[in-house]
Amino acid sequence: MAIDTNVLVRFLTEDDEAQAAAAARIMESASVVSVSTIVLTETTWVLRRAYKYTPTKIAAALRSFVDAQGVDVDEAAAEAGLRFLEQGGDFADGVIAHEAKQRHCDCLVTFDSQFARLSNGAATLLTGIE
Repeated sequence: MAIDTNVLVRFLTEDDEAQAAAAARIMESASVVSVSTIVLTETTWVLRRAYKYTPTKIAAALRSFVDAQGVDVDEAAAEAGLRFLEQGGDFADGVIAHEAKQRHCDCLVTFDSQFARLSNGAATLLTGIE
C-alpha cells in the first residue's frame, strides 16, 4: 500500500482525531507502507509551513517513521534529505543533490547559496549570467 501526504501528516500530527486514527489503522493493517520521496518532501513543507514545526522536530518525526518496520522508502534519498534538514536546509535540496549524484551528473548548479553550502561541493552556486 502507498500513502499520500495528507495521510502521513495526519498520522504524524494527530491534529484530527478521526483522520489520525484512520491513518494509523490503515498503516498498521498493511504489511508494507510505501512512501514516495515526493510525499516525504511535501510532508516536510506542510509540517514546516502549516504546523510551524522546527527542522529538528520534523527530522525526528520522519526518522522515527521511516525507520519503522514495514515502511518502504528510498532510504538513501530520505537520508540525504534528512541530513540537509538537520543542518537547517531544505529536505528537497538534499534529495535533489542525491538524485544528481545517482544520475552521475557532472555538475549541479543553483542560485540558492544555502543549498550550495550544505551540498559540500556537490552544487555550484551561480552568481549571475555571463
